[in-house]
Amino acid sequence: MTFANQVLDFHKNLKPNWKLPPDFELLYPYGNAETWAAMTAYYQKFYSNEEPRTFLLGINPGRFGAGVTGVPFTDPIRLQEFCGIENDFKKRQELSSVFVWDFIEALGGAKAFHSKFYISSICPLGFTKGGNNINYYDDKMLQKAVEPYIISNLKTQIEFGCNRHSIIILGQGKNYKYFKKLNEKLGLWKEVLPLPHPRWVMQYRLKRKEEFLNQYVKILNEAHSKL
Repeated sequence: MTFANQVLDFHKNLKPNWKLPPDFELLYPYGNAETWAAMTAYYQKFYSNEEPRTFLLGINPGRFGAGVTGVPFTDPIRLQEFCGIENDFKKRQELSSVFVWDFIEALGGAKAFHSKFYISSICPLGFTKGGNNINYYDDKMLQKAVEPYIISNLKTQIEFGCNRHSIIILGQGKNYKYFKKLNEKLGLWKEVLPLPHPRWVMQYRLKRKEEFLNQYVKILNEAHSKL
C-alpha cells in the first residue's frame, strides 16, 4: 500500500465521536466532500510510493489550515499556488502556512520536500471553544480526554513508513515537552528535535524569519540523513 493510501485510510477512519469536556467542540473537516477531494489530490500527487519519510508533527489541526483543506499547515492559497491543486475554498491566508511553505521552498519546493518529509500533528483532530482554536494542551481535562487518541494516532502513523531515529516537533514549549515525555514512555523515536512553531515565528519573531528558515533547513536535512 502506498504512503498516500495509508494516510487517506487513516483519516477516513477518524470518527467525530470523541468524548470531550464540556464547552469543547471537535474540529472535524474530513466529512466535507470538497476537503476530502483536496486531500486526496494532494496525497496522491506527492505520496504515491512506499518510500519512508521523516515526520514533522505540529500540535493539532486549526480552523484555517487543515481545518479547511485537510492538509496540515496548508491554507487554500498555498494548496493552489504551491501544490497546483485548484480549489474553491475561500482564499484566506493562515500565518503558519506562510512560514511552512517558505521553508518548503527553501528545501527545493513541493516535490523535493514531500519525497523526504511528511507533516502531521500530535493530535489528529483539532478543537474549538467559544469559536476559537484550542490546543490539546491548553486544558488539562482536554489533554487527559484526548491522550488515548494521541497515542493511537502516533502508533498508527509510524507504521506508514518513517524515520524511526529522528522526529521533528513544531513547537519548542508545551508541544515539545508533552511529546518528549510521551515518547520516553512509548519508545517510538530515538531522537526528538524541537523547532520553533511557525505561528510563533510569524507572530512574534517576524524580523528573524530568515534565521528561523535557515534553522529549519539545517535541522530537517540533518534529521533525514539519519533515516
